[in-house]
Amino acid sequence: MKTIERAASMSIFAGALLVASFAHAAEVKGKVSISGLKSAENIAVYIDAVPGKKFDYPVQHAVVDQRNEIFTPHTMVILKGTTVDFMNSDHVAHNVYWPSINGDKKLRHSLTIVSPGQKKSFQFDDLGAAQMLCNLHPEMVGYIVVVPTPYFALTGSDGSFTIKDVPPGNYTLKTWSEDGKATTQTVTAADTATSVEVNVKK
Repeated sequence: MKTIERAASMSIFAGALLVASFAHAAEVKGKVSISGLKSAENIAVYIDAVPGKKFDYPVQHAVVDQRNEIFTPHTMVILKGTTVDFMNSDHVAHNVYWPSINGDKKLRHSLTIVSPGQKKSFQFDDLGAAQMLCNLHPEMVGYIVVVPTPYFALTGSDGSFTIKDVPPGNYTLKTWSEDGKATTQTVTAADTATSVEVNVKK
């Protein structure tokens, strides 16, 4: 009987911990409207910082592939310190490079030639956007956006986004887009979902 009671107590305790963990995670969701931009899709939305919190570099790598002479995905958001594996699924070679990160030309880098079926990796330790280009195919363009927290999202075709597992608190919400101005606004994440409206202008 005592064994059964102990098991029941442990089950209740585990359930309480599970409920508590959900109670301390929030969602920040909303929609980005645009003024003068081509599309509301592929806009990065992220929590700029969590006071007193530092984040470990991710162990899992992100992947950018090259298919039909297109960077896939076109835009990727990653946490600072993430290693990105650059793949080549085409039958031709590509020269992957970025001329700067966040406009700093000192952070330019070239992976030189990425041959068909080959993989080359790079760890992004600097915040900001890197425009991916290919010397061999000038029409190829893509973006990697390096952000300071794991609380980020990329907008869908209608501009909607959801940032999950945000600790409750007051934060600065920022956006980055390929052809629009960056935006900044204050947002409060609560135990329930927080809805925000963001406007990005040309």
